[in-house]
Amino acid sequence: MKYIVHLSRIFTGILFIISGFIKLNDPLGFSYKLEEYFGSDVLNLEFLIPYALGISVIVVVFEVVLGVFLLIGYKPKFTVWSLLLMIVFFTFLTFYSAYFDKVKDCGCFGDALKLTPWESFTKDVVLLVLTLILFFGVKHIKPLFSKLPTTVIALLSFVVSLWFGYHVLMHLPSIDFRAYAIDKNLSEEMAIPEDAQKPILEYTWTFNVNGEEQEFVTNGSYPSVDGEYVGVETKTIDEGYIPAIQDFSIESDEEDLTGYFLEQEKLVMVTMYNVTKGEAEGMAKLKSFTDEAIKKGYTVIGLSSSGAADKAQAKAEYNFNFDIYLCDEKVVKTIVRANPGIIILNKGTVVNKAHWNDIEDIEL
Repeated sequence: MKYIVHLSRIFTGILFIISGFIKLNDPLGFSYKLEEYFGSDVLNLEFLIPYALGISVIVVVFEVVLGVFLLIGYKPKFTVWSLLLMIVFFTFLTFYSAYFDKVKDCGCFGDALKLTPWESFTKDVVLLVLTLILFFGVKHIKPLFSKLPTTVIALLSFVVSLWFGYHVLMHLPSIDFRAYAIDKNLSEEMAIPEDAQKPILEYTWTFNVNGEEQEFVTNGSYPSVDGEYVGVETKTIDEGYIPAIQDFSIESDEEDLTGYFLEQEKLVMVTMYNVTKGEAEGMAKLKSFTDEAIKKGYTVIGLSSSGAADKAQAKAEYNFNFDIYLCDEKVVKTIVRANPGIIILNKGTVVNKAHWNDIEDIEL
């Protein structure tokens, strides 16, 4: 039992640290995932949505710290109880998400590793078993060091985690796992190869045959049935090839300008998922930066999901000299983890990107 506890301790501790650190690298992204869970069509806890970012930081810091606590053997009973409560909650959450097909990706490993709902649930079940081993074998969890060094390491893990979370919120994630990272080409990330695997769908057709409803399953072809058609339902067996970028677009009121702008050699995109929620200090900084960019020959545009009236008001209020085009809110949030943020492209390839706090550091 002692050796099983030690193995479980090492594996669980390392996994919690890795998982927590990846989310701590992008707490804003994890908060967006929590907002999905809190939504009316999932857990119906919409009153928690305004607090999603705070909850996000607390959860991921706690996750990293608990992993460190477990490895160094700091306060074993508190650590194991905390781990057990956390993993029970997340096991329920991932099961609910998978069974009712609510959230497609749990966000357990941020954008670094995408897991399907059932894969997430399986991972949590394994962790639950390991945590139960630790729970019943807690007497075998001993500190690796004497009391003072153990306490110092525990305290440092908390302080460093909190500082790192604050740092990436005030700037950008230190490691960018998204398809909009520097050196990525957006056109290539959106492309679907000719030989890409196609989606596999299952069609369940319902017909009224001699007064009785019967179902017929095909891969899409219309069944040869001597009866009256009632309806059809489709089920995705395999989604096939999915490009890294799916919903990115730059649209005016009249047309889709995505292809046109991705051909520009010097393009500055100002991302504001919601112009009414933009940080006032950041919005004010945009004026001088975009004026300078235009003087140096850059094409400057804005991207936002806000309505025409809000965009016009923001443009007038801050005296912006660029047009703001329509883009899906979730996509804008993904491009740059800031509101507003800056991304610079050369023929669709990301050259640079920055949080509004770091606008002054961008070299044009």
